[in-house]
Amino acid sequence: MINQLGRYEVIRELGQGAMGIVYQAKDPLIDRVVAIKTINLGLALDEKDEYEGRFYQEAKAAGRLNHPNIVTIYDVGKSGDIAYIAMEFLQGRELRDIMNDGGLLPVDHVLDITAQVASGLSYAHEYDIIHRDVKPSNIMVIRDGQVKITDFGIARMASSAVRTQTGMVLGSPKYMSPEQVMGREIDQRSDIFSLGVMLYEMLTGLAPFNGDNVNAIMYQTLNAVPAPPNSVNAAVPEMLNFIVAKALAKGVDDRYQNAKDFAADLRACRDMLPRSDRQLNVAPVPGDSKLADAIPVAGRMDRTGEEIESTTQGLSKTFDSAAATMRLAAMTATSEDVDSLAKTLKMPKASAAEINQLASKVSALSARPANPRPISYVNQSDVVPERSSNLMLIVVIALVLLGIVVIFVF
Repeated sequence: MINQLGRYEVIRELGQGAMGIVYQAKDPLIDRVVAIKTINLGLALDEKDEYEGRFYQEAKAAGRLNHPNIVTIYDVGKSGDIAYIAMEFLQGRELRDIMNDGGLLPVDHVLDITAQVASGLSYAHEYDIIHRDVKPSNIMVIRDGQVKITDFGIARMASSAVRTQTGMVLGSPKYMSPEQVMGREIDQRSDIFSLGVMLYEMLTGLAPFNGDNVNAIMYQTLNAVPAPPNSVNAAVPEMLNFIVAKALAKGVDDRYQNAKDFAADLRACRDMLPRSDRQLNVAPVPGDSKLADAIPVAGRMDRTGEEIESTTQGLSKTFDSAAATMRLAAMTATSEDVDSLAKTLKMPKASAAEINQLASKVSALSARPANPRPISYVNQSDVVPERSSNLMLIVVIALVLLGIVVIFVF
């Protein structure tokens, strides 16, 4: 292990990420403990330039942000072939580790965490900064349940002219938005979708879009309709089904248009729930390492080894055609065709009635105000017979009148 990075004295290694190592260190000038994130630049020249550029891009983007739900950046530098960022040292745990402790988190805690992340993202979006990789391993939970968003490692200024290489998709497959999957231009609504995926996973313990390879996950992200969370977890209130559906809308115009409204709805829902007495375990566990999220296999196993059924309810009515799937295959450098991609999916066939019912709920949600209130549904089976009986009465009256007219005329 290295002992010095610039002026910083390295204390210990905290973990490893996709692009480098994270250390605990000390700034001797002001006697402050910091976290140092590094990236090894000992690569081929073209890779070195790309990675170094993205690394400093992270520092420039995140260094502008000053918000209680975003990790604070103190400094950036370079020592030999190692570039580094000095940032706030957090005493807590990654949300991914907390989720892996066993059992679902209380719904009110889930709403607290997600609302804080939405608030932090809302602030970043005001500066035209998009995170692009919102997921549980990039969220830290510290003392008193405060949440910090970390790793703006692939964040870019929305107005930047920098473009990624052709076919290069930034983000973690499980949490990518449909527009991110398609390689299209994205805005803050992409982060909202990713946060919606994280919310669904916390509420149910299951990924809304799953598969045994990247292509299958992308295909589901574009087409699969997840089952309502309370069909998996009965503790989820009906209002939260609407919130999740709106965050996970395939079309950006049907989604929450800003993270501020998303946070407001989450807090409104939380305020209607009883508070849980359970305390989250945020004490750091010795030896914890920060690892990239793995691609899950279809049909997770529960503690008994039994396969959990897919949470998807079938395909969305709006499908971007077979050409979309072929573009995905090309982007990931595979030769799989549409049929073989479809075989990787584990989606039970939903009935037409189930799909229509879910579609009607999502359509109703898009017209709702920012702060939703419980909606009372009308049973359509009660309405249709009444309309039919009224129509029959009108027909009978018309026939009687017609008969009277005929008698008087003839």
